[in-house]
Amino acid sequence: MDTLEELKIKGFIEEEVDPTLDLFSEINRLKKEKNAVILAHYYQEPDIQDIADYIGDSLGLSQQAAKTNAAIIVFAGVHFMAETAKILSPEKKVLLPDLKAGCSLSDSCPPHLFAKFKEQYPDHMVITYVNCTAELKAMSDIVCTSSNAVQIVNSLPKDQPIIFGPDRNLGRYVAQKTGRDLVLWNGACMVHEIFSQQRIFKLKNQHPEAKFIAHPECEESVLTMADYIGSTTGLLKYTIENPAQEFIVATESGIIHQMEKANPKKVFIPAPPNNQCACNECPHMKRNTLEKLYLCLKNEIPEIILPDVVIKKAQKPIERMLEISAQLGL
Repeated sequence: MDTLEELKIKGFIEEEVDPTLDLFSEINRLKKEKNAVILAHYYQEPDIQDIADYIGDSLGLSQQAAKTNAAIIVFAGVHFMAETAKILSPEKKVLLPDLKAGCSLSDSCPPHLFAKFKEQYPDHMVITYVNCTAELKAMSDIVCTSSNAVQIVNSLPKDQPIIFGPDRNLGRYVAQKTGRDLVLWNGACMVHEIFSQQRIFKLKNQHPEAKFIAHPECEESVLTMADYIGSTTGLLKYTIENPAQEFIVATESGIIHQMEKANPKKVFIPAPPNNQCACNECPHMKRNTLEKLYLCLKNEIPEIILPDVVIKKAQKPIERMLEISAQLGL
């Protein structure tokens, strides 16, 4: 049985935070004092996005952090994202505000089960979406993102059989775009799976001038209605460049904070899910709070620790993706 102190060290017990503290000032002070950089995914709460040094998609954030001289990376996101930061910056200390901030998509593909699945297709190349565990990346030939998955698959010989995981919706979208017969792992993101096609259709009728934009992790029935399909960064860029004044957004609603900051005169409507909630929020992403971010930086826990062998194996498919992307000019 762990002692109370041991549990605190592991990051399982939270301290009380003085409610009179100016958390923004304290976090900025600690950041300078400890030579730390704060990364925030687009799906984090607005306060965390506003105090972050870098905001973006998971892989882009990890790449950005690797370029800095920071000694500590605080990744306000979910577990697999912090793992990716550790893979790309093994010499840095990587912290996650809440160690329980997991991912339904990542959890839907346990590495030991994927290993057995992979054994059934010995001649197949394995391409995994970056939204997966370090162990799964270590079992892959190439890692991809939602923005380059189509190009990565197209770059391979037409006769090369491919396993694509863990997201079946992204995999199905890539298969349609490339005309390839991909073997798909049956995983999905809970947030992108519960959008209601019927409610979105009604919303589009209520806002006939609005552009409907969607992430490729959404189900096919939703994607067929979209005016634009793209990664989180792609969706944000589209709202900036497109002259439309209204957008219905089918991805985690945290991105709307950045859309509104970039387009203060435009209107953004979160696509409705098939439940009574007004919008879609990832409960895992929202486990991180400003208070947890402060404590994480103050105590330098919870820390992401990965075995060296996993780091080395997982680096190779990421490097392969970056090589292909560079060759294609992505």
